[in-house]
Amino acid sequence: MAYVSLNNLGIELGGQKIIDQLNLDVEEGEFLVLLGPSGCGKSTLLHSIAGLIDIAAGSIEIAGTDVSHAEPSDRQIGMVFQSYALYPTMTVEKNMSFGLRINGVPKAEIQKRIARVAEMLQLQSLLQRKPAQLSGGQRQRVAIGRALVREARVFLFDEPLSNLDAKLRTELRRELKLLHQNLGSTMLYVTHDQVEAMTLATRIVVMRAGKIQQLGTPTEVYERPANLFVAGFLGAPAMNFIPGKLDTAQNFSSEYLKLDLPAYVCAAQSAHSDDVVLGIRPEHLQIQEHGKYSGQLALVEPMGNHQLLWLTMGKQQLCLLDHDNRHFVLGDAVHFDIDAARASLFDAVSGLRL
Repeated sequence: MAYVSLNNLGIELGGQKIIDQLNLDVEEGEFLVLLGPSGCGKSTLLHSIAGLIDIAAGSIEIAGTDVSHAEPSDRQIGMVFQSYALYPTMTVEKNMSFGLRINGVPKAEIQKRIARVAEMLQLQSLLQRKPAQLSGGQRQRVAIGRALVREARVFLFDEPLSNLDAKLRTELRRELKLLHQNLGSTMLYVTHDQVEAMTLATRIVVMRAGKIQQLGTPTEVYERPANLFVAGFLGAPAMNFIPGKLDTAQNFSSEYLKLDLPAYVCAAQSAHSDDVVLGIRPEHLQIQEHGKYSGQLALVEPMGNHQLLWLTMGKQQLCLLDHDNRHFVLGDAVHFDIDAARASLFDAVSGLRL
């Protein structure tokens, strides 16, 4: 039985449908990430699970109990918001214990929980400080600790790292993953950052305009995107897309290149003649001195341990990765081969994976 189950869920805001007939099962102990661009409905969905937004249709179950219309305090969830939302006049200890104190939890039990969570999040030396005396990362750890002391059934995270700088995001992302491994709790996490999704999730839900585009493990979603949107949204830099045609022998051809795909297993046939889009990730274009294909170097982006090369083939632009940091001159012809086994094909009209 799913630990969190959303059944035919519908959410309306201001008379406008945000979520319509959405179904999703979250397994016990899973770290599920809701990933998508701003405005796709992921935070709205999370807030409805928390009881902060009323649903218009369907049901929400937590551990087999229907909580569709239960008060947030009765759902036994712990939530961490994008903003820290700490009480500025209270110490870290008081902030973390506030919810427990107003719910009448015995003082000894409160101290026990605070000590356990403070050790887990490395907050022991900060318990008597106030939020103004903390860094951004420390404040976010306090906000996470405040949720953890509730010993909730489900933890909900609404873009908790988006206000932090890159270094802090990396550190806290690692801490969150370790935290999940140690607790084994069910966690739902909202982000528009694909790196967070790929590194944290046991499964990713990719959303667009209130609908689920794909649900799968990070590897499944990255390697076998269900459609052009998922393929373009996952990956930095994004997947290369080359429009062309596919014949009955599964030979792809475009104005600028041809690629034989005899081993490609089509999940479906194109419903719109032979017009397709070939998708190939930058890391699957390999620089070779005598490669079959070549493009003119238009831009180089150094990234430290690798560099991105942007090539033009007529009107077609391609990006590839160079891990050897070779020296190139703008305008050079760069030769490369394509790893056909890693290619994806999409219907040119519907965008669905073939």
